[in-house]
Amino acid sequence: MLQLIRNAFWALLLVATLTGCATLSGREPPSARLVGLEPIQSEGLEVRFSLFLRVTNPNDTALSYDGMSVSLELDGRGLASGVSDVSGEIPRFGEAVLSVPVSISAFSAARQILSRVGDVQGGNGELFDKPLAYSLKGKLGGTGFTTATRFSDEGELNLFSTDVPAE
Repeated sequence: MLQLIRNAFWALLLVATLTGCATLSGREPPSARLVGLEPIQSEGLEVRFSLFLRVTNPNDTALSYDGMSVSLELDGRGLASGVSDVSGEIPRFGEAVLSVPVSISAFSAARQILSRVGDVQGGNGELFDKPLAYSLKGKLGGTGFTTATRFSDEGELNLFSTDVPAE
């Protein structure tokens, strides 16, 4: 009889836990936009930047995080990655600008430049005329019982454009 009560208790606890997890899945993922890069102290054969992201929380509860990681690709090639032990909270229906240091190896930078030179030699125009397609993926670390929250962004960067955007 005692074994039956224990089994029923554990079954009830399992159902309650699964029901609680199901209600958490209604959260929308945050959106993140690349808003800036700023050079920082570099070492050896790497270049380092502070990568700035505007993270927007579209949910009706605050998003707490403890740590973050990001990886950045340009034209489909891995370029930079980094982690930070930053922690905080993004308010409900709010946003915050977060910074994470990223490293670019000299080899990754050389690979990017060589691919651009190949495009010029192939007759595709000037070295820096076309915009750079970027893809950003990252994760905000969970706190306590919450799991990590993933985010992504993609778009184009035109670092050397002299065109003024139309309003």
